[in-house]
Amino acid sequence: MTIPPRTAFIERSTKETKIQVSLSLDGGALPLLPASSHFPSTPSSSTSSLAHTASPLSLPAIPEQTEETHASQSSPAQQIWIWTGIGFLDHMLHALAKHAGWSLRLRSRGDLAIDDHHTTEDTFLALGAAFSTALGPRTGLARFGTAFAPLDEALSRAVLDLSNRPFFVGEFGFRGEKIGALSAQMVHHGLQSWSQAAGVTLHVDVLRGENDHHRAESAFKALAGACREAGRRVEGREGEVVSTKGVL
Repeated sequence: MTIPPRTAFIERSTKETKIQVSLSLDGGALPLLPASSHFPSTPSSSTSSLAHTASPLSLPAIPEQTEETHASQSSPAQQIWIWTGIGFLDHMLHALAKHAGWSLRLRSRGDLAIDDHHTTEDTFLALGAAFSTALGPRTGLARFGTAFAPLDEALSRAVLDLSNRPFFVGEFGFRGEKIGALSAQMVHHGLQSWSQAAGVTLHVDVLRGENDHHRAESAFKALAGACREAGRRVEGREGEVVSTKGVL
């Protein structure tokens, strides 16, 4: 039996942000994100000089998808290319995709001239919507996933239920207000937004750690492991809804 691909393409456009997401939950090749008025295939003079305009979306030009960046990686098993304009957010999404086994292309153009809130929130909403769409009817899956991930002195736990009942609880214990250019509080709000759009129940706890970068990265790696386990196809349960209610 041919197993259908679990892929999704999502575009999200608001006054504050323009976002494209292409996701494959099982990795493999992904086509380049399509050009649009917000993401021209060749940066125009108006795009490259956005930082000098009055637009709330004033940003430096986004690299071409064929360019290697700090959050890109390509292999026969996975293709990852991420650019949000917030380096640490890119780093966390890269870790999530890599360890979840996803292929992911994502780019965001947001109102970073204001702050990082809208860009982070809307990026997670778009990624959550892509995750939910790619999952499809949520049948024949393990449904629950639990994972621990260490990073040096930090240790995190993530527990995920593909319940279609959005709920998020997170305890991160960050010491500082920012991690790189990302507001520390946006880690919690971002994952809350992702859980809402993905239709999942998610608990993430950083159990220990001294360094905020390590605390955050171990949390995203734990989430990746939980996603991989919860979304695992279970042989012999094809088409079955894993719920006593008969529906998720």
